[in-house]
Amino acid sequence: MTEMSKIGIVACSDARRSSCRPEDGKLVRFLRSLGLEPVMSTCLYEQPGSVFSGTPREKAGQLMRMFTDPEIREIYDISGGDLANQILDELDYGAIAASGATFWGYSDLTTVINAIYTMTGKAGVLYQVRFLATGDAQNLQRQRFQNRQELFSPTFVFAQGSAMHGILVGGNIRCFLKLAGTRYFPSLEGRILLLEAFGGKVPQMATYLAQLKQLGAFEKVSGIILGTFTVMEQNHCVPDILTLVREYAHPNTPIAVTREIGHGDDAKAVVIGKELEIREGQGCICQWKDVAGLDL
Repeated sequence: MTEMSKIGIVACSDARRSSCRPEDGKLVRFLRSLGLEPVMSTCLYEQPGSVFSGTPREKAGQLMRMFTDPEIREIYDISGGDLANQILDELDYGAIAASGATFWGYSDLTTVINAIYTMTGKAGVLYQVRFLATGDAQNLQRQRFQNRQELFSPTFVFAQGSAMHGILVGGNIRCFLKLAGTRYFPSLEGRILLLEAFGGKVPQMATYLAQLKQLGAFEKVSGIILGTFTVMEQNHCVPDILTLVREYAHPNTPIAVTREIGHGDDAKAVVIGKELEIREGQGCICQWKDVAGLDL
């Protein structure tokens, strides 16, 4: 019998509820069926009488345990919510830079992925591996997970311009802006800015975009990608997110729209901190540069 490859499972944002254990067990069983052996954080679930799975230092310690294990190549965060930025001051960025492991997460983990990129130059994956075990698209997601070329190939439609090129930063707009004014906020100069959201309607998105404008974002970026904005779309909000963004973006800045990045259980993956190119003539599919280690 061949030895299984080790992967990490962590929850750096909100604690998972105990009721999630069956779902998480299903995920673990699927990963094991692929020859992967999950190493589980001890800070996954709510502690008795608490909404927390551990202190920020304890959660960061579990993440560092994964990063410093030379046998772990990928670390999957299965949480989301509000608390991920608590761990940022507790991480050893030198050790993370030296690690061969890549961090995966979505939503509130936008903070961790962008902070790691800013502090180390190390890329991370915006994707929720939990969708391999839950949701209507889990069978599709399992197929993609085993076919990395498909997983990392969202398609786009250009709403403005016809091409963009640069290093991708951003993610969930609310969570990305938690990093503003801190040492963890990435440079936006020449970057492609990805924005998506779950909650929030027009007033919330307008204020987030105003803050990005005040940070000089729209004068610096080389392109903007808009993923899904779940609650806005469910409520058919007017104006829609593209109309709002056009009010702030430079008229010459390319804007691409995709239904395949965001909070949907059918969302594909993208690499924050890596260079990509999108052109209309290439079918509007990501052309990633230098993504060795992600099996693309």
